[in-house]
Amino acid sequence: MSTLTTMTDIRLVVLDMAGTTVADGGLVERAFEAAATELGVAPGSAEHAEHLSYVRATMGESKISVFRYLFGDEDRAQRANTAFEKAYGGLVDAGLIAPVPGAREAIEELAAGGRTVVLTTGFARVTQDAILDALGWRDLVPLTLCPADAGGRGRPYPDMVLEAFVRTKAAEDVRQIAVVGDTSYDVLSGVRAGAGLVAGVRTGAHGDEAFRAAGATHVLDSVADLPALLPGAH
Repeated sequence: MSTLTTMTDIRLVVLDMAGTTVADGGLVERAFEAAATELGVAPGSAEHAEHLSYVRATMGESKISVFRYLFGDEDRAQRANTAFEKAYGGLVDAGLIAPVPGAREAIEELAAGGRTVVLTTGFARVTQDAILDALGWRDLVPLTLCPADAGGRGRPYPDMVLEAFVRTKAAEDVRQIAVVGDTSYDVLSGVRAGAGLVAGVRTGAHGDEAFRAAGATHVLDSVADLPALLPGAH
């Protein structure tokens, strides 16, 4: 963390959703099964296992980017992504997600302390909205972003973090941004954006080693621990 930035200087907090503020119990892998089936990748095959391994390794990345890598041409990638988003949305509608314990309270405490909180995701907007609706979070934060809102590039690019910076005008310097997520891609996007605080949380896909390798300044057990790290803003 830059010596020019203190915890009280943080003005903008950019939080990931699935795995960080939202507990989805591995629904990404379940939805991937639908995408793989759509593209004719048989469960139990070597190709399926290889694809699933890649999905796990790239948790946090824009899903369409993952499918472009796995399936090559744009048409196949779009088909896979549509199947994935439909399957994930169905699981959300079935009530299979919940807030990470203490996440809503943490967001409200950060806002009460004078900070602007933005929620980001690697999912498409339709899926992000389904999650927000299912949790009753539509009015929880002033801004939510998906890759399409930032020109189409999701994590590990810094675009969504920088989009939050530009749209909210909550901070004067990128070092006044905190970025928190459960994957190395979340961390890398924060590092690339120049955020003053970049934290990995242990409630999702990746662990301490991956966070540190990506450049995390902090590793937390949960997003619920974030307010204690960020006392009231100046």
